[in-house]
Amino acid sequence: MKIDRAGLPFIAAAVVPAVGLAATRRYGLAASFAALGGFFAYFFRDPDRQVPEEDGLVVSPADGRVMIAGPAAPESSPPGTWTQVAIFLSPLDVHINRSPVAGQITRIDYRPGRFLPAYDRRADENELNEIWVDANGTNVVFRQVVGILARRIVCRISVGQDVGLGERVGLMKFGSRMDVFLPSDVSLQVEVGQMVVGGETILANLRRDDAA
Repeated sequence: MKIDRAGLPFIAAAVVPAVGLAATRRYGLAASFAALGGFFAYFFRDPDRQVPEEDGLVVSPADGRVMIAGPAAPESSPPGTWTQVAIFLSPLDVHINRSPVAGQITRIDYRPGRFLPAYDRRADENELNEIWVDANGTNVVFRQVVGILARRIVCRISVGQDVGLGERVGLMKFGSRMDVFLPSDVSLQVEVGQMVVGGETILANLRRDDAA
């Protein structure tokens, strides 16, 4: 399994002391640092995913548990009327973020903020990165939202770039949340409490809903 390059400094910061401590026969401390390095390698793991190929699909942008699935609160959503899916990522979940739709990036807004727990209902006040995608004429917005432990957002896409469905777009470090905002008339295929898999679990089908 691959490890995202953002994790290499963390792994090295744990493994190098572990080797040095083992060389001086301080095996207890060496084991602690080695275990920390193992956790970092696990956290930054980047597994391949089987992304569905049907046009118009919306897939989960991350692994985790669905916290919100329904109408978005106007005070905490982008301007307009939306259907929202919010996903909480625990420190044990894969933290690679993926594009929920195929399309062109039209806008990226970074907003500083608080560092409340990502599962808190007020997490929309946290530091976040809001990404707008033109998905074949339909606006879809997704947010990378930091948590109490996640203090850095990694975003590897830019305005004007085309992204594929389920394409890797970045990550957040150590516990976080992903929000997806879809047109208000879209029917969701997930519910609160459901565990989802980034790039694989289908949240909705824009094409089918438009046809209906």
